[in-house]
Order: sequence, then C-alpha cells, then structure tokens
Amino acid sequence: MSNSKIMVVFIVGLLTAWSGYTLYCYFFDLTDPVVHLQGIEDGGSYAGDVQCILSGSDGYKVASVSIWVDQKPVVSHHIINKKEFEYAFPIATKVLNDGKHSLKIAIQDGSYNKNTTTRELQFAVDNVPLRIAFVTAEATHKVFQGRTLHVQFQSNKILKNASIETLSQRYPCVQESETSLIYECFVPIRSDENPSEHLFTVHGIDDVGTVANLTGKFQVVMYPFKKQFIKARDASKQVEIGLSEQQFEADMARVTKESLRKKKWNSPFFTPCDMTSITTAYGTLRTSQERGKYRHDALDLSAAPKSIVWASHDGVVVIKDRYVHGGNAIVLDHGCGVITIYFHLENFADINVGDVVKKGKPVGTLGMTGYATGYHLHWELRVNNIAVDPMQWTTYDF
Repeated sequence: MSNSKIMVVFIVGLLTAWSGYTLYCYFFDLTDPVVHLQGIEDGGSYAGDVQCILSGSDGYKVASVSIWVDQKPVVSHHIINKKEFEYAFPIATKVLNDGKHSLKIAIQDGSYNKNTTTRELQFAVDNVPLRIAFVTAEATHKVFQGRTLHVQFQSNKILKNASIETLSQRYPCVQESETSLIYECFVPIRSDENPSEHLFTVHGIDDVGTVANLTGKFQVVMYPFKKQFIKARDASKQVEIGLSEQQFEADMARVTKESLRKKKWNSPFFTPCDMTSITTAYGTLRTSQERGKYRHDALDLSAAPKSIVWASHDGVVVIKDRYVHGGNAIVLDHGCGVITIYFHLENFADINVGDVVKKGKPVGTLGMTGYATGYHLHWELRVNNIAVDPMQWTTYDF
C-alpha cells in the first residue's frame, strides 16, 4: 500500500474516532458545565453600572447562557456553542430600587441530556449619596492632657467602616448602638501630649465603597500633674517573680489588636474597689531610686488589705498572669480598644482567660504583689493601648 493510501486511511480513522467520541459525549455526557462569575458577589452591595464577566467550560460544549434579575429575564438562551466561553454583561443598578435584589444565571450544555448549571445570589443596590455630619456644632473640642476625646457624628446610612485620623494615628469608630446611625470614636490623649490645637479627619465608607470625610479640630489643654518621690523598698524583700514588663507590653499590644470592635459598656465605669484614698493620681511624675523618673499613667487606690477588687465594667478576661512589676494581674477587654488593668492582686477570683465578667463582679483581692511598697490597687485604663485617666470614665457617660 502506498504512503498516500496509508495517510488517507489514517485520517479517515481519526475522523471516525473523533466522530464516535463526539457522538458518545453528545448522548452520554452527564457532567454539568463549569461556571465562574466575576464582578458581583453574593451578599455584596453595588452602585452605578456593575460590569460582570461570566466564564466557563464543558466537556462537550456550552450551548447557551440565560440571566435573570429579580426573576425577570435579562438574557434568554444566548447562543455560545463553544467548549470554553467568556460572556460580559452589565447590571445597571440605577434602574433598580435601592435595597435587596437577586441574580440568577443558567448555563446549558449542548448534549442530549441538556446538562445545566445554575447559580443564584443576592445583592444590594445603594445609589444614595453618603453624607455624614457632626452631632454637635462645637467649633473646637477641648480636652485635658491624659483624657479621652469623644467624637460623635451621624451618617445617613449604615457604614462599612469608619475611623478618625489624628495625632499620626487612625482610631476606629463604632455605632453608638447596634442599629444607630450615630457613630463615635474614643481618641486617647497622652499625658505628655503637647498642649496645642490639633486637626482630625473623619473617614466614612459605605458598603458600595463611597467615601465621605469630615474635618474638625480639638484643643489639648495643659493639666497640672502632681509630683511624687518613692522611697526605696526594703533591700531584704525577696525579688519578685513573674514575666517581664516588656512581655506585658507585648501582651497588651496583642490584646489591643484583638479587641472586640463593639462596645460592651453602656454606662459610666465603676471605681473597682472600696477605696479609702487615691495614693497616686493619674499622670503623677514619680521619682524613685530603683526606677528613676517616670510618669505614672494610672491610679493607685488604697483600700483594706485583701478586700474585693471588682470589674469596673462588663468585659472579657484577656490576661490572667503574674508580672515582675505588676504582680498578679487581670486585664479586661471592654471592646473598641478600651481595656482595664488590675495590678498587685493578692489572689485571683475564679475566672479565666475568655470568661465574660459583668460590671461589679470580683476579679481578685487587693494585695501588694509585684513592685509595691504596700497594699493597694494599680488601676489603669487604656484606649488603643494608650493610658488615659480612668476617673474620667467613671464620671462621663461615653
């Protein structure tokens, strides 16, 4: 047999095999087409024209594409007739009402069984312009060194994200309550912050990505902090055991980052013990032979030895440990980066990390563990890991 005849037989064989395989796929293919959708996601929110791309493939071939919005046909049996395809289509949200909508797509192959892949998803339309405004018309907020600046603004819709940028930091904003359109932010002012006027910018972003900004200003006012000299401790006192101060700060950075983005308080905080006096006020500039000169950005409260220390407000136990400088320590997360610290405890209450402790419930007993010259409670309140005056939180309803 000549080479040309062999080639003809080979080609005929290939064509016959291909035809047979094609017929087999046509009658016996039971697999659904593979489909991918880009440009819109289930549960997403959108504005303007949304450009979507539908792509996919099938072992036999994709015959047609159908699309519905709110059960109304947008594309009916658009012919594809390819093993692989890509089909672009827009969703004009401006012709839809603001609110929830549905999208359904159906991809049918060209086999005898007409295998079909269907996808359904829900999406929201929001073409309302985003507007935000301050709740109060104060031209300039005033706040003492070491206090917390409380800023509130109102939005015309629920925001996806909100924050305030000031003092080279960005602070998260939260809803005043679960369904409220009023948002608030707690900006900590360091005790050594420079007394001057500062600007802040509110950034609000809605679910469709629209951004609205507000600019305000606040005045940091100088506060006359006290000074204190601490006598050296008895040299015969046993060296304290526990984790280092550096480890404590690392732990605080971690729990602050993990803080709940929701307020767990709805009223002023309690002073956490039956105090008889404040032995060291917040912001006191201390001098000691052991630690030199440093600022004490917390309160030292005097009370009966081994008396009950309780949670100043509802919170989650995020640290229960012993540190060299703080002794037995409990740390509570109250949400929104607001965290309270209880040092020098004699004993712990029956609580563990992860437990929810209600306002007024015991966290331990007053002691003198750690760096302490006598029985007292070191009570500290931090906002975004910056220590502020806790007493402001007991008299002001944030």
